Amino acid sequence: MINPVHLRTLLEVVRRGSFAAAATQLGYTASAVSQQMSALERDTGVELFHRTARSIVPSDAALVMSRHAAKVLTDIDALLAASARTAEVASHELRLGIFPSLASHVLPRLLRSPQWPELGIKLHVSVGEPQQTIGGLRSGGELDVALVYQVGQSGLAWPHTLNRQWVGDDNFRVVLPKAWGIRPGSIMEASQLSDMPWIMHHPGTSDATVIERLFAGCNLHPRVAAYSDDFNASLQLVSVGLGAALVPELALQARPENVVVLDVPEIRLARNIFALLINDTRTARVELFVDKLAGILQELTGSSHVDATP
Repeated sequence: MINPVHLRTLLEVVRRGSFAAAATQLGYTASAVSQQMSALERDTGVELFHRTARSIVPSDAALVMSRHAAKVLTDIDALLAASARTAEVASHELRLGIFPSLASHVLPRLLRSPQWPELGIKLHVSVGEPQQTIGGLRSGGELDVALVYQVGQSGLAWPHTLNRQWVGDDNFRVVLPKAWGIRPGSIMEASQLSDMPWIMHHPGTSDATVIERLFAGCNLHPRVAAYSDDFNASLQLVSVGLGAALVPELALQARPENVVVLDVPEIRLARNIFALLINDTRTARVELFVDKLAGILQELTGSSHVDATP
């Protein structure tokens, strides 16, 4: 499914002539615009831009697609405007289950945005881990949509009657205490981190199993200094020098001082984020709500799909 957010971005790039100008108009970073256009190229299977060291030139396919995109987006806007004039839709209630870091850093940005009132959604939010929110989607449950994540094949299960929509990837990063004297952005091999103390997930949890398997494959055998399943707590412990940790980029939005982010090419892992929707509540308005959350997530993390199975 083509993301309407990406179509809007394509229109601005074609109109403005550059990723940077489109980013300024839309309130994104140039990197986020580039990521969106790369995702649109993957989704459509065509090359939309000819990229050089100094410029980007829209292909003929991009020009044709932008003309069609303008009509599609106009139709979407007209549909939403018409729906907003209908009293029963204007007060549409959406019961949303969402996990903590998405609720902390992504949802508030949408609720503060000028576009939020236009959606006409009366939102009821339940914050919890994926296992909790999936339960709320079952027959007779208290939720309409659940935003969940999966790390590798983490064992999450949901009824086959639910519709699954990919929202984005929240990539994990290696963080160290600044006091250890390693320069931010340094590129290191995983094996160089073995002798360092680490803050790890509690053994036996699904995330811990995936991470332990990944580390073993990289010849990284951590010396455990602490166990924590709370990323905010892990970051605070890193900041005071207790150990290194592996945390997702969303958690880094609240990164404390004295924490350094490394680049470890062997460690490529992500939380794959999905929206699970009950088919009866899968409307154009709800899908647009999910699309807008996906756009904000991509803006914050520059997310592109990562194979999270080590």
